Amino acid sequence: MGDYRGVSELQETPPAAPASPAGTAGREAPGAAGQPPVKPVLSAGAAKRANASVIGMGIALVLSIAAFLPIVLMNPSPKTDGYRPNINVSAVAQNAADVAGFTPAAPDTGDTFRANYARWESGAGSGVPTWEVGYLTPRESFIGLVQARQSNPTWLLQQVKSAPVTGTRSAGGRDWELRDTGKGEKSMVLADAGGTTVILTGSAPLDEFAVLAAAVVKDLEDKSGTVSPGSTSGATVSPSPAPSP
Repeated sequence: MGDYRGVSELQETPPAAPASPAGTAGREAPGAAGQPPVKPVLSAGAAKRANASVIGMGIALVLSIAAFLPIVLMNPSPKTDGYRPNINVSAVAQNAADVAGFTPAAPDTGDTFRANYARWESGAGSGVPTWEVGYLTPRESFIGLVQARQSNPTWLLQQVKSAPVTGTRSAGGRDWELRDTGKGEKSMVLADAGGTTVILTGSAPLDEFAVLAAAVVKDLEDKSGTVSPGSTSGATVSPSPAPSP
């Protein structure tokens, strides 16, 4: 029998591609040059489904905005002048009077000094229960009022941040002890305020301290019915005896 292996190998080998003519290397195949690129064409069904997806996204966005819009309208952003809490100092003071054991100061400052908190502290940490009110002054500074009946030297130093005594300041007919660290904050202390100690501390200027201190003295006097030292309002003056002949 003959050997057909050589024939099979020749049949399985593909014919070699004809060589390109000289000078045509790197050129495009005939008919490819000058033809525009082929653009894909969507069928009517595919185009409809694509438009439906876009419309659905738009409807979902509108529904989301409609859901959150009432929440935004019910919670407007604060105005440029900031949030001003409505603190009724007198009402809070009346509620604290039952547990305080003294009359908490609630000075009438009108609309000039705005209270941003008023509270009774049980003194769990310091051991001295206190009545506390915070005030924003007309010049946007701060003064904190602290009143206590069971004060002691250690507690007092803590309240005034260990500031030394630098003098006195008269306000409301009383002499307040002035303490100043020279670092911005200062304190005015009234040690005998109807059996309590009142401390004003903050970064406000002294003239604003004096206004608030005078209002504190007036409030305490009105509630206790006493008259501050040096004042003659409501005082009884005994006539001097007539000289004997």
